[in-house]
Amino acid sequence: VQLQAFGGGLVQAGGYLRLSCAASGRTFSNWRMGWFRQAPGKGREFLSYIMWNSGRTYYAGSVEGRFTISRDHAKNLVYLQMNSLKAEDTAVYYCVTGSQSTTELFTESGKWSYWGQGTQVTVSS
Repeated sequence: VQLQAFGGGLVQAGGYLRLSCAASGRTFSNWRMGWFRQAPGKGREFLSYIMWNSGRTYYAGSVEGRFTISRDHAKNLVYLQMNSLKAEDTAVYYCVTGSQSTTELFTESGKWSYWGQGTQVTVSS
């Protein structure tokens, strides 16, 4: 399994970015696709997941209402639309995946089997 995240960059506070994650290497039926981030000096923070088949989503409280996760079956892409960005959203963002069973405790970074390389998002205030 390979995950490649892209779309990060520098944006002003209040702006928006859309991250993409290209997934390959297997069929992702019944797998969870998600996003974490890691700010300088902090641990990895769960943000959101989407079930590949059903499209069911979940968001951490820190991003709910501002971020939207989605997926494109045909292109094997997962997106994270980030609106109303704040300086505290500055971090390296990672896309992740794992089977539904192994990722039941989805807020724990160790439960996710595969990680992309990360993409930097910097929000200037």
